[in-house]
Amino acid sequence: MPGMGAPAGAGNSSIIGLFHTALLRQGALILLVAVLLFVAWNGLRSLQYRRAVAGGGPLPAPRRALGPEPVARRVLRIGFGLLWIVDGLLQLQPGMPLGLSSDVLQPAASSSPGWVQSLVGFAAGTWSRHPTEAAASAVWIQLGIGVLVLVAPRGRWSRAAGLVGAGWGLVVWVFGEALGGLFAPGLTVLFGAPGAALLYVVAGGLVALPERAWTTRRLGRAVIGSIGAFLLVMAAMQAWPGRGFWQGTVGGRPGTLAGMVHQMATTPQPSWMASIVSSFGSFVGTNGFAVNLFAVIVLAAIGAAFVSGRMLYPALVALMAFGLADWLLVEDLGVWGGTGTDPNSMIPLVLLAVGGYLAVTRVPAEVAEATEAAPEPAPAPTPAPAEPTGHSRRWWEWVDPGYAGRMAAALGALFVVSVGTAPMVAAVTDSRADPALAESVDGPPVVTDGPAPAFHLVDQAGRPVSLADLRGYTVALTFLDPVCTTDCPVIAQEFRVADQMLGPSADRVRFVAIATNPDYHSVGVLAAFDRQEGLDAQSNWLFLTGTEPVLQTVWDEYGVGADVAPAGGMVAHSDVTYVIDGSGSTRRVLDSDPGAGDADHTSFSSLLASELTQVMHP
Repeated sequence: MPGMGAPAGAGNSSIIGLFHTALLRQGALILLVAVLLFVAWNGLRSLQYRRAVAGGGPLPAPRRALGPEPVARRVLRIGFGLLWIVDGLLQLQPGMPLGLSSDVLQPAASSSPGWVQSLVGFAAGTWSRHPTEAAASAVWIQLGIGVLVLVAPRGRWSRAAGLVGAGWGLVVWVFGEALGGLFAPGLTVLFGAPGAALLYVVAGGLVALPERAWTTRRLGRAVIGSIGAFLLVMAAMQAWPGRGFWQGTVGGRPGTLAGMVHQMATTPQPSWMASIVSSFGSFVGTNGFAVNLFAVIVLAAIGAAFVSGRMLYPALVALMAFGLADWLLVEDLGVWGGTGTDPNSMIPLVLLAVGGYLAVTRVPAEVAEATEAAPEPAPAPTPAPAEPTGHSRRWWEWVDPGYAGRMAAALGALFVVSVGTAPMVAAVTDSRADPALAESVDGPPVVTDGPAPAFHLVDQAGRPVSLADLRGYTVALTFLDPVCTTDCPVIAQEFRVADQMLGPSADRVRFVAIATNPDYHSVGVLAAFDRQEGLDAQSNWLFLTGTEPVLQTVWDEYGVGADVAPAGGMVAHSDVTYVIDGSGSTRRVLDSDPGAGDADHTSFSSLLASELTQVMHP
């Protein structure tokens, strides 16, 4: 199950610090809006009570009661509202910014068809380029949805809350869960099919239905019947030969189910929990056939009962017990490892089944019919106090404070959702990576101000070039090995992308590299490197070289070390970039080591383009 392993590199203190800073900044804004809404609501109440005490008129009458909320709807609304809040709190884990893409999104699609991997790859790329913004956004979106669903129990606000939850759940299901693995081999309800987020979508859709849909058994029967049909399909897939579920071990190695359970046991978690899961994995390894037979029988029996509509209560109890066992022993609660994003699928599946069962057995229309059979005499209406002669009531004197309070809470929850949505949309539409990624690997640029060492070299076409020739241009200067196959091609691509990011301002910039290989520094080798990296068509790109003594002098003056291998070939050298202004002074020094990243993230490109812009426009 993706998201339940220890994320590699997720403990970067710089990124975690930025993540916490973003949360605090956005949290302060949310708190400010919450205070303003409370002040507005309290001010409304004060105005109304002051007028009532002064004898100017009655308090506003409460809005007409809609009657009790259908119990099935209330269970689903509150249950999934709390689940959304739990999911939002799980997004607060420090491993989320750098761990979610590599340990949740990409593994979720690894065995799916290419088109599914492309969808998830888009989301993973967005998250990787903007980890702190995306991680903070996910926190507020899910917390906001949970609060909105809880504070808006009835009417249009409640239905809108259901639609918001269904919409975000669909986004998560497609891009975060790879469509729940429906198109991947090994699909089984025991591992989380059809994806927890899809169940959130269903719940949101049910909450968004008009309340009249809950006044008959039809909706409950549809929910229970659909769950039953799904469980029957899952039972058939669980029993299908050749999928590895019948074997506890295969060739001396754990089978499909035992292997998953053993993998869950290795997830960072409390030792007592790991011990329970590990013991069950060993039990499955030695009793694989019996365990799978039990699962198939239980799933089929519950599914048949739900589809037929008979023995619903025993079937529901069996599903709750089976779901609890699977959640504990196979899904391993779904929250461990530092990047667990939700409690997995069993909890929402059981919650949907409970809601469907209550919609069948607790129908509000039946209560209304029973009441109509023996109606109670209606109490005589209490006449409202007469309005003072010549007084017209203002708008705020008509507003029910209870309704205004609920509306203010709903508006606040929507604002929380918007606080998360805005930066998420900005991240999706921005193909550039956050410069903070490069700074988290190499540190921030060093600000300096002093004359750059002069040089007299030739470019890739054999033309003489000196630093004095570049006066009037802002220069990004680095050192590359033309036969390097590791860091240097990545750095070259970062320079190329930085040129594109600058747009029209790139005409005022020269991107310059100086060869650092004493054995391979001819003009022909440099030109070949340019063609290989697509730099031969970049008009403001210069790759400079010279004789070995001249190059050695330049390396020394710029503090670039080079370690030449005894057998020749590539040279290990300093990855450094200087930003030189139009007067020939060094203004920035950047560590350009790409680290474990790649040019597709373009984080260093964003950083370099930003620094060049600041030097050009101080």
